Amino acid sequence: MPQNTPQPAPRGHLKVVVIGGGQAGLATGFYLRRAGLTPGEDFVILDSAAEPGGAWAHMWPTLRTFSPTQHSSLPGWMMPAWTGDNGYPPGAHVVDYLTRYEQRYQLAVQRPVRVRAVERDRGALVVRTDKGDWTADHVISATGTWSRPFVPTYPGPFAGQQAHTAQYRRAADFAGQRVLIVGGGNSAAQILAEVSTVADTTWVTQREPRFLPDDVDGRALFEIATARRRAHDTGTTSAGVAGLGDIVMVYSVRQARDRGVLHARRMFTGLDADGVHWADGSRLSVDAIIWCTGFRPALSHLTPLALRGTDGLIPTEETQALKEPRLHLVGYGDWTGPASATLIGVGRTARDLVKSLT
Repeated sequence: MPQNTPQPAPRGHLKVVVIGGGQAGLATGFYLRRAGLTPGEDFVILDSAAEPGGAWAHMWPTLRTFSPTQHSSLPGWMMPAWTGDNGYPPGAHVVDYLTRYEQRYQLAVQRPVRVRAVERDRGALVVRTDKGDWTADHVISATGTWSRPFVPTYPGPFAGQQAHTAQYRRAADFAGQRVLIVGGGNSAAQILAEVSTVADTTWVTQREPRFLPDDVDGRALFEIATARRRAHDTGTTSAGVAGLGDIVMVYSVRQARDRGVLHARRMFTGLDADGVHWADGSRLSVDAIIWCTGFRPALSHLTPLALRGTDGLIPTEETQALKEPRLHLVGYGDWTGPASATLIGVGRTARDLVKSLT
């Protein structure tokens, strides 16, 4: 469907500027439009990427979502069904869905536009970009985390190949090597599952990995996150995901379990030129390390507002920044809404955010 919506001119004043055109930005744009705001006139979505798809456009091709398509959809339009791999679609299917989603709702995403800073100016917020400035009554930051991969620091000069989840593309790049997979989440389990078919792999984690039952997927994680948030709001307690597990047993991970490779060692204490070592004196020689150690929120554009707390995050009430009520944050994880970093979870957070504005 062609995208024939008006294109806003730089230095215009809008009701809302959304920074980020991935799943969180699109879900927010859907609810802004449903609330009666016109894309390109009342609000604009700015995206630094040249093409649609958000972080999904940069993930490795064999990555699978953690839920089937009917439970991996943004508001308004269900993701088209994926019949292979027990219904768990690959990243390319998600990219196609997000591309068609923004076209379907004519969200007028502006790209590539790189936001340099958000600043205060005479009762409004100014969004400064490489394509000019926008001012707005409200700014919604939805930049996610993919652009800020995190690698922990360990003493020692490892000379081998190192890659983060963000750089990983295919198992064949590690064929015949001794590979260390670091991290206890879904990305680590899926990368381990495929790299272990062509390489000698060792898996290390901070604690014993916790696997969901085979018949449980990302839907359960979303409901658990929601229950945990409700418990926090009411002053009660919730078991959270600890009582169930964290790693979704998609088909490739179940295959890895059947091959006997889902066994993890505890974290090492240091690196040397060709491997890692532990406090008990044991060591392991490896050719490559893949760091599946997560990401940090991409918030540098908000630095001029001086909002960060001691933990590096911006204190919020729901999605609203406590020290700057004209700023909202969505899609960064549970601190900005239960499961808001997921396809299924971000819709609820975006709905509540827009409702608070209109």
